[in-house]
Amino acid sequence: MDRRVLTLDEATCRRRTSIKWRLHPEDVLPLWVAEMDVLPAPGIADELARITRDGDLGYPVNEPYLEALADFYRESGADVDPGRMRPVADVMSGMKAALAVMTDPGDPVYITVPVYPPFHTVVAELGRRLVTVPLTEEGRLDAAALEEAFARDGRGALMLANPHNPTGVVPTADELRTVAEVADRHGVRVVSDEVHAPLVLPGASFTPALAVPEAQGWLSVISAAKGWNLAAVKAAGIAAGTAADGLLAALPEGLGYTTSHLAVRLHTVALEQDRSWLVDLVSDLDANRTLVAQLLERHLPSVHWRPVEATYLAWLDLRELDLGDDPAVRLRQDARVALMSGPPFGAGEGHARLNFATSPQILEEAVLRIAASLQ
Repeated sequence: MDRRVLTLDEATCRRRTSIKWRLHPEDVLPLWVAEMDVLPAPGIADELARITRDGDLGYPVNEPYLEALADFYRESGADVDPGRMRPVADVMSGMKAALAVMTDPGDPVYITVPVYPPFHTVVAELGRRLVTVPLTEEGRLDAAALEEAFARDGRGALMLANPHNPTGVVPTADELRTVAEVADRHGVRVVSDEVHAPLVLPGASFTPALAVPEAQGWLSVISAAKGWNLAAVKAAGIAAGTAADGLLAALPEGLGYTTSHLAVRLHTVALEQDRSWLVDLVSDLDANRTLVAQLLERHLPSVHWRPVEATYLAWLDLRELDLGDDPAVRLRQDARVALMSGPPFGAGEGHARLNFATSPQILEEAVLRIAASLQ
């Protein structure tokens, strides 16, 4: 198929000054951090030009962004009320604020591993006690393992990634309902990071946590950042279920002062004007998901993975290659390809995360380099 969005060549990407393309030497292909090799969506580009032209660089008005986020989530079945939302600087700031009102110092915070490394660090920053709970072999939520972990303490909070990073699994409504019931039995509160919600690929469907009746005591943190590649202009919203009034009231009033006018404007435009661009992006990611499978089967048959249901992040099991606990280090040295190391995700020894939101040419070159380095 013809790509419409993921078309940038390496020379164009090399002109960028963001961390993806500047952290490593120029002979290393970077497929690690979650940035996409795309140009801005048309509405975003036009709004950025207008902001520059008008000198529109003042303080933010957050309400339109919250309304745009709420509209997006209503389309997925969650009746999110903008009045039950709070603006925040970015997703992890929102997760941290949620945990701060859900728990006390020393309380357990449960994470399902492997999971996004900042989930681990934010728990330590808050002075809470990290408790890791394994996912199933298929990378899905394990209700029995959660029940066992919750039963030991009967308090604290669970951090979810919905969709999950790095496994790319999209929890079903039934899975979320079961987790809600288990958490409720043990007095465990739940916050759901839903930043990858716009990037659910064909074959799966996204269920917002707040679309589940049993999860109305939860908080969710939602954003346009990942869907439209807006890491440079961070913004997010914390949404509260209809049974989370106490948590909503406890969130600091000052969260709204942490947002950026530039960010909330570009996120709002993305949600309101650039949905067709997102459709094209998801189509390209779907094609690249197939390409990853083909390339691995052809050139790296000893590498195992489960094709993702969402995101553009492939969680690779490289243990059969005998490259040690952190194979990304060897591949960066020997293949000159940068992947994200697996161990910081928890339960990630022998694994690495590959970002396939790039052109087919770059993706193929990276896999060929890895294969050649193993000869």
